[in-house]
Amino acid sequence: MLTNTQTYNNMWQNCLDCIKAQTSEEEFVKWFQPIVPLEFDGTTLRLRVPNASYVYQIEKNYIPFLRPIISQIYGQHTRLHYAVPKNDSPSAPAVAESDATAISRFTTQTDTANIKNPFVIPGLKKIIIDPQLNPNYTFATFIEGECNRLARSAAMSVAVTPGNNPFNPLYIYGNSGLGKTHIVQSVGHEVRQRHPELQVLYVSMNKFQAQFQTAYKNGEIPDFIHFYQMIDVLIIDDIQELTGKTGTQNAFFNIFNHLQLAGKQLILTSDKPPVELKDIEQRLLTRFKWGLSAQLNTPDYETKLKIIRIKARKLGADISDEVVQFLAENISANVREIEGALSSLVANASFLGRKITVSLAKEILKVYVQMNQKEVTIDRIIETVCQHLEISFDRFNSSERTREIAQARQIAMYLAKQHTKAPLTSIGAAIGGRNHATVLHSCKAVANLIETDKSFRALVEEIEKQVLS
Repeated sequence: MLTNTQTYNNMWQNCLDCIKAQTSEEEFVKWFQPIVPLEFDGTTLRLRVPNASYVYQIEKNYIPFLRPIISQIYGQHTRLHYAVPKNDSPSAPAVAESDATAISRFTTQTDTANIKNPFVIPGLKKIIIDPQLNPNYTFATFIEGECNRLARSAAMSVAVTPGNNPFNPLYIYGNSGLGKTHIVQSVGHEVRQRHPELQVLYVSMNKFQAQFQTAYKNGEIPDFIHFYQMIDVLIIDDIQELTGKTGTQNAFFNIFNHLQLAGKQLILTSDKPPVELKDIEQRLLTRFKWGLSAQLNTPDYETKLKIIRIKARKLGADISDEVVQFLAENISANVREIEGALSSLVANASFLGRKITVSLAKEILKVYVQMNQKEVTIDRIIETVCQHLEISFDRFNSSERTREIAQARQIAMYLAKQHTKAPLTSIGAAIGGRNHATVLHSCKAVANLIETDKSFRALVEEIEKQVLS
């Protein structure tokens, strides 16, 4: 049967195991390995530390992730007392091991009344958190399509049950202008509607970094970290801006860990998948991969049609189907540029007093966006794929099933689905006489490879560029 001392030691060893997983080897050996557990009475955990500097370092740098560990192992309301030897610095209380007094303590419940909020005027005591959300960025105004369906579905799932879902963190990535900010702010609005008791906050990583620098300059890092640990749904935009910022990474690591352990929801956006982020600590990159990574792609033809029609209605513009189809076929751009080009077309038509026609669209839009110079057809795609991969047309259309030929056909099917109006059955018939199920499988296979294989993605992007040039 275990003695009390053995039980305390076992519990503390469990704490050390958790701490070790969240700190570097050097930090663990220097600041935690020398600590000795003295007593736990069910409410207070007493620890002997070598000197007062340990207390200072632990309270300043490690409490944010140490608190939930102590909570989990010793109980929600555990208080921590440090015992410092008598021969320590005069500035620290002189205590013996058998008669230790606390020189610092905490409870696992945060005292929010004294935590500074970087989003309000200093001096206000009551915490009032503005979620920093754009009222126009909601699910109702987000246009769903094949290019963003996974991200949109996951985002709605997170909004319904924030923190209690497999997508934590939800990591959404893609090129600029594809709707990353729109979709994550939509989550914020939906959470506030469904769960008004939860604290929601959207912040760009640039703003987070600026706040961290101010807090560091003013010696307020604990306040800064504690504020963010109060948030129930934290949305960080452009997480790639953490690159090379060691101090900010450490602070964000503490915040991330605390929110994860507390069952809170994290939502991140980036222009790159986690595997391509550079100069960010591995422990953070690992955590970015814990949930779901969902990519936003360039709008396909059908999605572009939706964007143009909905945007035209908002602008009060009467645009014929012929013009809508012309725009969708000829604008190779992201969502933001499509909307901007349409606004320019409508404005110019109004100023010139002319009807919006295909002729006017050609005249006006060539100034604002890159127009496709050639009609994109399945034959053109096949020709470009064969030329780029140095495969003869006869081999491409033969019954050969080598990996090289099979992948060439899959790429052609994928590009045909993305850039032509042809139905899947027509694409399959033109490429090897395949059925629509084979085309759909091929498109998904290419999309998965684009997400996981950097060199393959570069290959497809280069072929796509030639198709559209």
